Amino acid sequence: MPETRSPLPRIGDHQLPNRVILAPMAGVTDRPFRQLCRRLGAGLVVGEMVTSDPSLWHTRKSRLRMDHRGEPGPRAVQIAGGDAEMLAEAARLNAAQGAEIIDINMGCPAKKVCNKAAGSALLRDEALVAEILEAVVAAVKVPVTLKIRTGWCADSNNGVRIARLAEGAGIRALAVHGRHRQQRYTGQAEYDTIAAIKAAVGIPVFANGDIDSPEKAAAVLDYTGADAVMVGRGAQGNPWIFREIDHYLRHGERLAPPADEERAAVLRDHLGALHDFYGEHMGVRIARKHLGWYLAGDSRLSAKRQHEFKATFNGLEDAAAQHRFIDDCCRHASQPAAAPPQEHVTSQGTRAA
Repeated sequence: MPETRSPLPRIGDHQLPNRVILAPMAGVTDRPFRQLCRRLGAGLVVGEMVTSDPSLWHTRKSRLRMDHRGEPGPRAVQIAGGDAEMLAEAARLNAAQGAEIIDINMGCPAKKVCNKAAGSALLRDEALVAEILEAVVAAVKVPVTLKIRTGWCADSNNGVRIARLAEGAGIRALAVHGRHRQQRYTGQAEYDTIAAIKAAVGIPVFANGDIDSPEKAAAVLDYTGADAVMVGRGAQGNPWIFREIDHYLRHGERLAPPADEERAAVLRDHLGALHDFYGEHMGVRIARKHLGWYLAGDSRLSAKRQHEFKATFNGLEDAAAQHRFIDDCCRHASQPAAAPPQEHVTSQGTRAA
């Protein structure tokens, strides 16, 4: 059945057009991918994590991560760090450069981030969390959001306390990944903590973790009461997931999968945008991981054919050859498989109907 919950979530003055958000992912949600996901139905896209240390902003990586030229609003920039004043200054500088939403990263489980007492490592120090949130909110006029995990470890699921701190500090929306930090991306996301957080606060809550189909998105929203879903890895190689989820939530039915012609056009557009954004040398190399995700997510291709296509593509050294490969790959794709069965959410993930 179509959804009946309303109204659509707001972040400050920004009314989201739907309930499907692209999660920030370092090395993935660059400007070409954000623009593609927005075009294919994402109601909000969040950029790659940017360090809060302005002395590092001169690097090519940071400059590219901060490039939002040509993107429609609201432009959401995620900052990461462990020092309250440095994060506040980073928020001010990003807002001055056009950021319309500042998101604070307290969810990244990567060792190189946590070893610097940033990302999800901050969840171990609730006093520091409160200091950071209050400093960043006070530093800017644009709305500030927060992304967290359920806690640091299984014995420290303090997501509800962090959520209450966030609401009290003036955070305008909260995204929650349904794993604690020590899980990283293993096992299944759990949604009981997200449901408890939603029940504990009045700000919008976005459920994140293992959202990989329209049915799963609807089930997670129903189970948690969250205001929207945030899709991360489920969008890698499948940017169509945003319009599919939005359509399913509105109408209670699945969209047909993209036709071969559209798949080819989207892949060509994505590759071209990568080549333009990074330059041909770097763009050709970055395109390889994206093509691998597209192949892995295409149920029409056997594992053997996926491996063969990926190996061939990874050996290509110029943009023209990559575009010719996309045309050839799409011409030889087999017929699409049937849609997956309905899913229901339990506290430990999903089960087929």
